[in-house]
Amino acid sequence: MKKLLAILCVLGVVLPYYNIYKFIEENNWEWSTALFFEQINLNYAMKILNADLTIAATTFLVFLIYKLVAKDIKLKQFLLYFASLFLVGFSLALPLYLYSNYNK
Repeated sequence: MKKLLAILCVLGVVLPYYNIYKFIEENNWEWSTALFFEQINLNYAMKILNADLTIAATTFLVFLIYKLVAKDIKLKQFLLYFASLFLVGFSLALPLYLYSNYNK
């Protein structure tokens, strides 16, 4: 199981950044925040995914804060998960947390 979680951590970094790369490539190697948010909210199907991911990531962040306050994780661990959540995304943060806490 731990190997699977490690693979999911790698995929959680590779797949989002691959799609960012393709987005920038498609837009003549220029980043446009306005265009990004325009396309990400283009239709209700995308809005469903956005809402789902936002709620899941927010729930995970609240859970991490609770674990920090309850002293179940150290500040260093919290900062690792927090950074992975905001620098990469939920696709890395959750598998990383599960990998780190497997068999505890």
